[in-house]
Amino acid sequence: MNIENLEQWMQNIKVTNMVNADVEVVNNSPLVMMGKGRQGAVFQISDDICVKVFGNTEDCDREYYALSLGQQTTLFPKLYGKGPLYIVMEIIRGVDLREYLQSQPLTQALSAKLIEMLITFKEIGYERIDHHKRQIYLQPDGSLKVIDVARTIWRDRVYPYPRKLLTSLGEENKAIFMAHVQEMAPELYAEWLHYIRMEEISRQITALLLPQEPDKNKIKDLSNTLLTTADEKNYVIKLQGLVHKVFKEEWVKAMLARGVDPEKVMEKIDAHWDKLEQSFESRHPEGDSGYDGERRFEGERNSKEVRDSRRGKSFEGDRGRRSKGAKGGKGGRYFAGDRYETRDRYDEKRDKNKGKDKKRR
Repeated sequence: MNIENLEQWMQNIKVTNMVNADVEVVNNSPLVMMGKGRQGAVFQISDDICVKVFGNTEDCDREYYALSLGQQTTLFPKLYGKGPLYIVMEIIRGVDLREYLQSQPLTQALSAKLIEMLITFKEIGYERIDHHKRQIYLQPDGSLKVIDVARTIWRDRVYPYPRKLLTSLGEENKAIFMAHVQEMAPELYAEWLHYIRMEEISRQITALLLPQEPDKNKIKDLSNTLLTTADEKNYVIKLQGLVHKVFKEEWVKAMLARGVDPEKVMEKIDAHWDKLEQSFESRHPEGDSGYDGERRFEGERNSKEVRDSRRGKSFEGDRGRRSKGAKGGKGGRYFAGDRYETRDRYDEKRDKNKGKDKKRR
């Protein structure tokens, strides 16, 4: 293989990618262009070797990697070299499947080879198990060769059946091919048929949804039922729950990163949050403007119920029962009929009530 002048030739060839069209080529080299497509143009170097020149390095790298995956098979052209924007490879001759089917029937033997081609794609690690008929070449011995495989790898989303191959065959040959698949591989046929039907249903749904214009005024009016900030009582409860939720999530992340047991983490969070609520009570006694005792109790009770329900516990609201998180002494909170009280405050009111009862007697 004599390609001593390859680098100089490559400097004299300019390939430019176009939008939804084949590349534009400026060729000032002695090489003859064999053809071009969306990603690049092919130039003949010798009777058996060609060079494909790309418009960008990404397409070049993708195709070289895809071809390299299949070098242990007979399905792909042999690779001889690579540059930033070109690949030197074997020339693939024969007749492409598009031209072949214009004059010849799609036999069961050919359908079997097409299935084997897809199996090879799967085995070597391609993401897209599919190919267009014009990129599939039949050889004189009946075998297949494929070209232009850059789009078979590094794909985020692909059709889960060979949609491009089936579509490119045309309706008549598609029906023949599917009949061959049904006979030779019935489970594969059933799966492909399922995906084809799902695609048809998806298109029908899309056809219904795209033309529809939503009633924006109706949505605006109905969405008012989702608002919470206008109701002060509800807003305080929601805001407290939001802060608690964020606090708990962030603390759990930090503790789990240290290898702490999740149950112990949750217990410590609840206890710590209870202390914060007690501190808030001491700073905002009953009757303080903007947040009375009833609202304070409602918010704390609701958040307490949610916490206990998530941990599999029932809310206990009996008079005089000590709340969770109080370990004894003056730090606990007691339920005093309509709200939680600190230990000192609860004992003080209880003693006053006992004094009143003695005077009445």
